[in-house]
Amino acid sequence: MDSRILSAEHARESGVAEPWEQSNEDWWDWYLSLADDSGETAERVEVDPPAPVALPSLEALERELAEPYALTAEQVARFRADGYIKLPGVFTPEALGAARAEVDRLAEEGDGPGTSGFLSLDLMWQSGSDVLRLFALSPRIGRLAADLLGVADTRIYHDNVLSKTPGCGRTPWHFDAHHFPIASRDVVTSWLPLQAIPAPMGPLGFAAGIDTWKVAEAVDFNRQDASYDRGVAEAFRAAGVTIDDSPFALGEMSFHHAWCFHYARGNATNQPRQVMATTYFADGAPLVDQPTMVSGDYEKFLPGAQPGQVIDTPLNPIVSR
Repeated sequence: MDSRILSAEHARESGVAEPWEQSNEDWWDWYLSLADDSGETAERVEVDPPAPVALPSLEALERELAEPYALTAEQVARFRADGYIKLPGVFTPEALGAARAEVDRLAEEGDGPGTSGFLSLDLMWQSGSDVLRLFALSPRIGRLAADLLGVADTRIYHDNVLSKTPGCGRTPWHFDAHHFPIASRDVVTSWLPLQAIPAPMGPLGFAAGIDTWKVAEAVDFNRQDASYDRGVAEAFRAAGVTIDDSPFALGEMSFHHAWCFHYARGNATNQPRQVMATTYFADGAPLVDQPTMVSGDYEKFLPGAQPGQVIDTPLNPIVSR
């Protein structure tokens, strides 16, 4: 494991060196328990649900999800400098409505959120939903990921539907390289809200600067309490790091680099905060030598991948073309 993420000594001392042995939902319940919720409000804000739309046909949705999105040189440069980018108008309200309808259906069929109020549905493109399969394998998103990273092609690591129910608390400060067992810096996650996200709903917030992780490098990860979340926040305040936790408009989505620190406030509204988050990595990247519990149920997403070997499994196809 890269010593810049977590030293072997600290991994042993903090008890994270062993693999995760419970469900993905259990992992999220554990992880949200590491958030410092002391500054969160208990008051609920009433917001309107998304306006009803006419749902597109599968053919029309597939065309939209395949059509390239025109990135500007300025947007690429900003992503590579800041470690994240928010892109306006990537998808139409109709396409997002189709995704919401499928998420609602699958959520009703599933076991519901864990004790934290956080619902995570993964591998949606394997669920039998044609709509969510089109989103997860979208060439539009996969090509955006490749172009932002500056690589020829990207593969999908995994897709998540992430729903914070009303009252669900904060997601702690973290960076994804800490979690993803992929031995490459060319890893990026798209974050696509399925509705507008006003400030009280808890939009994803980013610490600007591709090397800002170094500011929090000395903060020890602790698997048992919120000290890491508090320590990172304090380090950022002391260094004057710019935090962008602005609302998301309908159709806007973000991409954040695996080394970009991010967090989200709790959902203080009466509506669920539904997001599709999909992670991509450069074609040719290998699995790390030693995955740990922080990597969660990674074998579910990389079946048959071997430590130190290039990742090329049926669940990790190239999605950038």
